[in-house]
Amino acid sequence: MSTIEFNPLWKEKLLNRFLSYVKIYSTSDAESETTPSTERQWDIANYITEELKTIGLEDVSIDSNGYIMGYVPSNLENDDRPTIGFISHYDTSPDFSGENVRPQVWENYDGNDLLLNQATGFTLSPSRFESLKKYVGQTLITTDGNTLLGADDKAGCAEIVTAAEYLIAHPEIKHGRIAVGFTPDEEIGRGAHKFDVAKFGAEWAYTMDGGEVGELEYENFNAAGAVVKIHGLSVHPGYAYGKMINAALLAAEFAQMLPADETPATTKGFDGFYHLMDITADISEAKLQYIIRDHDADKFEARKKFMEEKVSEFNQKHGEGTAEVEIKEQYRNMKQQFEGKMHIVDLAAKAMTEAGIEPKIKAIRGGTDGAQLSYMGLPCPNIFAGGINFHGPYEYVALESMEKATEVIINIVKA
Repeated sequence: MSTIEFNPLWKEKLLNRFLSYVKIYSTSDAESETTPSTERQWDIANYITEELKTIGLEDVSIDSNGYIMGYVPSNLENDDRPTIGFISHYDTSPDFSGENVRPQVWENYDGNDLLLNQATGFTLSPSRFESLKKYVGQTLITTDGNTLLGADDKAGCAEIVTAAEYLIAHPEIKHGRIAVGFTPDEEIGRGAHKFDVAKFGAEWAYTMDGGEVGELEYENFNAAGAVVKIHGLSVHPGYAYGKMINAALLAAEFAQMLPADETPATTKGFDGFYHLMDITADISEAKLQYIIRDHDADKFEARKKFMEEKVSEFNQKHGEGTAEVEIKEQYRNMKQQFEGKMHIVDLAAKAMTEAGIEPKIKAIRGGTDGAQLSYMGLPCPNIFAGGINFHGPYEYVALESMEKATEVIINIVKA
């Protein structure tokens, strides 16, 4: 393979496409039962759909649930190659505001603090985020300190669309049929739930949804969401003695019943955790939303059982029916789906090497659409998209990382 060199025109296309995407409000909502979970996701879904048609993909479609598919046609005379795919999600995390995103572009980053917001003094500093030192001399895209950026996963969307446009514009690059797909609601664990694998028609695919350059992942957490509801009794505080049951206080008590050393902030590697995502509470009612994660299937089952046991203990202390829990499984570790299919991972690793990147094969401390899709019959490892510090105001991405991700897509196609 020869190295793909993006000239300034293609770099500008990639940058402007990404900036356009992140400005579109598309946060998902775990409380909603619709697909997409928020009406606002249709804005970016329709935008990407029209863009795919404009750049020349064939059989572009968007279904009633917001799933987008399109195809770069084969340019081989006798095409006996398998159709392969690339997938990313266009929703952003509800963990932090994704409304009114105002991206900032910093060319030739000098390695010092970046004052993202003069009014608030919000600063992105290498003293706090050492990873910034890797990007000296590069072009960084950041937030203004008030929102997340949305590189998770609009960087992946921009890379896939740009790679597709590049392939159509360069027919000298010979390839089979390439499928591209874009999903809603990945950030709330439902991104692949209604993905039509048969319609997509790929033998295998790659999600472009990882972090720093070189990441290549085919292992991930087993994942579940848990909602604990606590029922209180509101009585006027002047007459509350022996009567009031304060659900807010009980919620605080329940949160302390889970292991303090098994949270995202206290675990790493293959260690699992319980993560309290949100509490809403008043005297009458409280709701605690958790995610439960573990790479090991047996430990994952034990964690779900542990959560149920803690609710049972809580009810024994405070009265039957005081608390209830609903646990919903979200996705499973996809590692076992690659037994006998490691050529899919090897191909991606080779494409990275050809792009001058050292592959970093590791387990995801999270999940992607690929985890669910692998269990739906579409083996789907995860490749870096370049973003750093996802789901918060310190999120950033280097344009050069996005260029490398786009190059990896093209190298996979060429192979």
